[in-house]
Amino acid sequence: MKYHINKELVVLVGPMGAGKTTIGKILAKELGFEFYDSDKEIERRSGANIPWIFDVEGEPGFRDRESLVIKDLSQRKNIVLATGGGAMMRKENQDYVSRNGFIIYLNTSVEQQHNRTHKDRNRPLLQGDKDAFQVLSELFESRDPIYREVADLVMDTDRKSLKSVVKHIIDSLEGRETK
Repeated sequence: MKYHINKELVVLVGPMGAGKTTIGKILAKELGFEFYDSDKEIERRSGANIPWIFDVEGEPGFRDRESLVIKDLSQRKNIVLATGGGAMMRKENQDYVSRNGFIIYLNTSVEQQHNRTHKDRNRPLLQGDKDAFQVLSELFESRDPIYREVADLVMDTDRKSLKSVVKHIIDSLEGRETK
């Protein structure tokens, strides 16, 4: 590993469309860590996609599966974990990741989220006759304070390159201040 960081678990939290998966993959590669996306891990373990799980088990069933995956992955070492947008709404998930991890809130505007997600059919909370922008706005309003509370670092990603976001995160992990 070419970096000296004092945490073996890096957790990315934030709303859908914030770039958790994209940034997480790059960050993991830079750190020499494995990358996990909790949503993809839920799909792998259950053999079903997230919209199907929501349809059959509802959001509570999905959230139960999510908590099991986060509990398991948060005990591993040398990983970057990208969590789903609603994962931190459960106190148990906050506790799992806070115990061992350095938590980074990837903050982005509702406009940016909308641009990245409004046509994505794999986002159950945005499906149906709902106004996607309104749903994203309401989710942001309720979740932003929780993301901020749990985070060790808040990283604004709007109008920033992936490279600069990853560099800032690594500098923070190493305990260096960046501008």
